[in-house]
Amino acid sequence: MKTLYLLRHAKSSWNFDELSDQERPLNDRGRDDAPTMGKALAKRNIRPDLIVSSPAVRAMSTAMLVAREMQYSHEKIVVEPGIYGTDVAGLLAIIRNLPDAADSVLLVGHNPTITDTANELSPSALPDMPTAAVVCLHFDCDQWEAVSKANAEFYFYDYPRNAS
Repeated sequence: MKTLYLLRHAKSSWNFDELSDQERPLNDRGRDDAPTMGKALAKRNIRPDLIVSSPAVRAMSTAMLVAREMQYSHEKIVVEPGIYGTDVAGLLAIIRNLPDAADSVLLVGHNPTITDTANELSPSALPDMPTAAVVCLHFDCDQWEAVSKANAEFYFYDYPRNAS
């Protein structure tokens, strides 16, 4: 059994014109919502074997704030450059190449790819994911390369306004 948590990064700031898109930080709401989602995941007793994040500042900040609430060391977060700017096929390739030793993975990325990938894998249709939303899917397989809609089970969908 493999478990995948797809998390859209929390709300980012557009107040810094001099920063590149990858350098944009979280805004105040994002800095509040990310720990809220981390607490919601911890309340469900979720402790992923691996957290993988886009290198974008807003995604890494989200990953670190969520990880802290789940008592997952931020030094163990894996940065995957390919998550930033990829499409569904690219994100599926990253997912299918995750290490099989990790049975549960939290992946932090960007929309529209996170929502589109969740819908590509989920047997249940999902709404457009707001910032800091998470989808959990279980897969009846032992290797990440085998994950697909055919062996997927939708487990839950949560977002900050629902979790607080």
